[in-house]
Amino acid sequence: PGQYGMVILSKYPLLADKARTFQHFLWKDMPGRHIPYVMNEQEQPTKEQWYSDEIMAQYPLSSKSHWDVPVKVGDRVIHLLAAHPVPPAFDGPENSNGMRNFDEIRLFADYLTPGSDNYLYDDNGVRGGLSENESFVILGDMNAEAGSGGVDGAIEQLLDHPRVNDVKPQSQGGQQHSPNNGNSQYHTAAWRKRVDYVLPSDDLIVKDAGVFWPVDDEPGSQLMNKRSASSDHRLVWLDIVK
Repeated sequence: PGQYGMVILSKYPLLADKARTFQHFLWKDMPGRHIPYVMNEQEQPTKEQWYSDEIMAQYPLSSKSHWDVPVKVGDRVIHLLAAHPVPPAFDGPENSNGMRNFDEIRLFADYLTPGSDNYLYDDNGVRGGLSENESFVILGDMNAEAGSGGVDGAIEQLLDHPRVNDVKPQSQGGQQHSPNNGNSQYHTAAWRKRVDYVLPSDDLIVKDAGVFWPVDDEPGSQLMNKRSASSDHRLVWLDIVK
């Protein structure tokens, strides 16, 4: 119980009565979704779908949930968009997890795009996405790195979105952990990838950002030890000017 649970902790009031969740949105209801097919011995797709119609009639897109939780900061409301898509791995040549990961990330990309959000319905049956004048921060382990694994372009749906400001948080600890990797300062996981994101809307003023990954002689570095670490992921943080 509680494994892969999600929680938002806030010192500012959460407008829980206005929160939206998409735990029960069905994958089949996403127009143009990816469809995994059974593969032949040559690992080429056949005409048989990997999931039957009966399965897809009850198969949610979200592997945990997708949340839109408004938080009130002073007189301003910021929408916290949180999710934890499935890793694009641990499947077979049909790439069902990779396809689901892409489409889980796409849900938020469409949620931010007026005209592309009409098909979406939340767990209360309310349709549509986030209006274009709302501020937001996307939060979560998206299990996707730009140009790496899964289905090409998965996380780029958010990183390149016109409403998103990717400030690329970084750390010296990531560089120390993987000194021969040219992008290691952006890594957020001990397995040497950037998969955890805090992505603000382009109307928010970002003062500072980073990944909590101390180098060996810094306070907190003992928390990165394999034996004492609570996670193989690192905390990503953002300071936003009110």
